[in-house]
Amino acid sequence: MAASRYRRFLRLCEEWPVEETKRQRDLGGFLRQRVAQAFREGENTPISDPEACDQMYESLVRIHTNFYKNKYPRLKNTTFTGVTVEDCRVILATDILKQMEDMKKGTWKRLREKFSAKKPEEDSK
Repeated sequence: MAASRYRRFLRLCEEWPVEETKRQRDLGGFLRQRVAQAFREGENTPISDPEACDQMYESLVRIHTNFYKNKYPRLKNTTFTGVTVEDCRVILATDILKQMEDMKKGTWKRLREKFSAKKPEEDSK
């Protein structure tokens, strides 16, 4: 029975898209990591709580298939601020968040990093 559960999770991982714009913060990548940890021995992994495993799988399938998005359709595809889904996706991209973080730095810190011979990681230690 563990083998069929393992195969179901693998199939779900294959179908789940990976967002390249969210490096190290992507749900698909996190899911793959957790499945690899949970099923270290592959199909031979003993499952201590099969009901919880099945429930987790069903929950992930509902997220993947947009079950609740389809069950409760929205009238508009914007938020109360008027930001669209695509705008949110762009704003939450890793590169944009890094740029915003760099903008928050003060002038003195930016100048110090620019002219410092050390790497910024070494400076903060």
